Amino acid sequence: MKKKLTAFIACISLAMPLMAQKTISNGYPFTQVPFTSVKIAQNTFWGDRLKAAREVTIPLAFSKCKSEHRYENFVMAAHPSDQYDVSKFMGFSFDDTDVYKTIEGASYILQTYPDQKLKQYIDSVLDIVGAAQEPDGYLYTARTINPKKPHHWSGNKRWVQEEVLSHELYNLGHMVDAACAHYQATGSKKFLNIAERYAQCVVREVGPKEGQATVVPGHQIAEMALARLYVLTGKKEYLDEAKFLLDYRGKTKIRNLYSQSDKPVVEQTEAWGHAVRAGYMYAGMADIAALTGDSAYIKAIDAIWNNIVSKKYYLTGGVGARHAGEAFGADYELPNLTAYNETCAAIAQCYLNLRLFLLHGDSKYIDCLERSLYNGVISGMSVDGGRFFYPNPLSSDGKYKFNADGTTTRQPWFGCACCPSNLSRFIPSVPGYMYAVKNNNVYLNLFASNTATILVNGKPVVLEMTTEYPWNGDIKVKIIKNKAGKNLNLKVRIPGWVKNEVVPSDLYKYNDGITPAYSIKVNNRDAKAIEGNDGYVNLSGVKNGDIIRIHFDMPVRTVEANNKVEADRGLVAVERGPIVYCAEAADNNNANVWESIMNTKPQFNIVNNYTINNTEADGKPFHVTALTTEAQQASVANGKLQVNDKKLTLIPYYAWNHRGAGYMTVWMQQGTGAFQR
Repeated sequence: MKKKLTAFIACISLAMPLMAQKTISNGYPFTQVPFTSVKIAQNTFWGDRLKAAREVTIPLAFSKCKSEHRYENFVMAAHPSDQYDVSKFMGFSFDDTDVYKTIEGASYILQTYPDQKLKQYIDSVLDIVGAAQEPDGYLYTARTINPKKPHHWSGNKRWVQEEVLSHELYNLGHMVDAACAHYQATGSKKFLNIAERYAQCVVREVGPKEGQATVVPGHQIAEMALARLYVLTGKKEYLDEAKFLLDYRGKTKIRNLYSQSDKPVVEQTEAWGHAVRAGYMYAGMADIAALTGDSAYIKAIDAIWNNIVSKKYYLTGGVGARHAGEAFGADYELPNLTAYNETCAAIAQCYLNLRLFLLHGDSKYIDCLERSLYNGVISGMSVDGGRFFYPNPLSSDGKYKFNADGTTTRQPWFGCACCPSNLSRFIPSVPGYMYAVKNNNVYLNLFASNTATILVNGKPVVLEMTTEYPWNGDIKVKIIKNKAGKNLNLKVRIPGWVKNEVVPSDLYKYNDGITPAYSIKVNNRDAKAIEGNDGYVNLSGVKNGDIIRIHFDMPVRTVEANNKVEADRGLVAVERGPIVYCAEAADNNNANVWESIMNTKPQFNIVNNYTINNTEADGKPFHVTALTTEAQQASVANGKLQVNDKKLTLIPYYAWNHRGAGYMTVWMQQGTGAFQR
């Protein structure tokens, strides 16, 4: 069987056309404009990342599904046998999700790169997946291959180990997310039908009624996926099931802070436990809050979000201070060298903040989403798309082995492949984060060169955005078509960094005394750029042919942390626009940048098209906007402290570790304060 499968897969080349766009209805107060409506321009910041995902990341992920036995698990489940000992060849009980996540990413990428061969390849994989499904819809190869001797995390029958390690509902969540994306991208229900059969199985078998398994997910994600399935299909049983999976946390036999099941979710006010599980659960809570209007859920998720952004949020938008349990730490516990900041946890923060925007419509959630996106998420993948971080520390000595496999650099894959496969699905989904709609209002949330077709009250509006963001703050928006009429309004987000707000709390603040400005012109005339309480400037009565020019000053800023953050006390970090910068030895004569000292009033030079030689991956150089500033280098010679002048070069944090392990830091010493710590 293995030889047949290998030959079958090898004969299919990677590459799917975008079929008719699907517009989905939903019950959120604010409506996300779907990825199928937004086409990112090529040869741009995000265009390059989508290209890397299409040419490198997604093919790599599919190839790993083949080489790491993922496909063959489904083939074996289609032909179960008492001869199989599942634990001997299946690494983790959630290995199926690598296939689902890769299909999801491939589906998203079709908007930018239509490709019939990729569509055919996905169809062939779905043939393998569908054949493994049991007659009642259950689809979990870790058990089906041999129910008498399943994966050792799976238990002796369905659901009995769900709250611990089986990941049956986690598998469902990723399957549903992928199936929804595949349907939106292609119009085919092939995967959606498979996913709905498993979802219906779960609705029948998991719940509070007599004869059902009253369990909740050990690893959350099914909640947000079922909410998405409800939005797509309108079938309320999926929303009800999602709410059950949340309502019963803290009420079943297993209560664990690690998996946020220590008490009911509506009684939780702080972020604790495994940061990825938590982030997925919080996103699901935001879904339930937005889709049902449940006031207890709204109160709880608002409190948890406030705890994160005011006490447990890294400057890079990452979360998860502790390697132990891959978990949130205590309030203000934000170490740098030993920070965990799992890539998946940063992705989960994007999910959470998008949903909170769809609930509340406030720009502060997009501000946080943007911070995580440009720093904590894309740092997890090399620029070429072929190497990955699991944790994302804010400091490195080149020796501390922050990866679980004992490495200090990005790796081509991991045995537990959740981060690479998660990136393969998330990066291509970014077009769906650009815009939102409510009534006659189109919200410009993120800034990237793209063309979007947006339905406003059922009528199309076509926008074209041109910008070099995040490298400068100039954005041009042209109204190509407006069938929505004279009442169309554009709502332009004014980023927090423009308003002297690092994050929407006192966790960090700018300390340089700079006050950036912004301006908006409509057809070369100054607009009434009055920011509303929601953080947006409203441009009313936008017409066909209108050209809106937005300018954000983008000075280099220095940031300090709340004094309660012991790890950052007396230190400063550097930002420009949405980008967090770091100092890396490779740009500074291989010096120990921990010993660099910035001036108390630093002046920065902006270096456009700075070259970074990507020696750790494909060897192809890439370009970023770097910064230089006059600084000092401290050293000790003959027992005496010496301080010598030097030029300090800073690069975007996401671009570090492309040239091997070495010293790196986001937080730097400044002036005489360096000697007072």
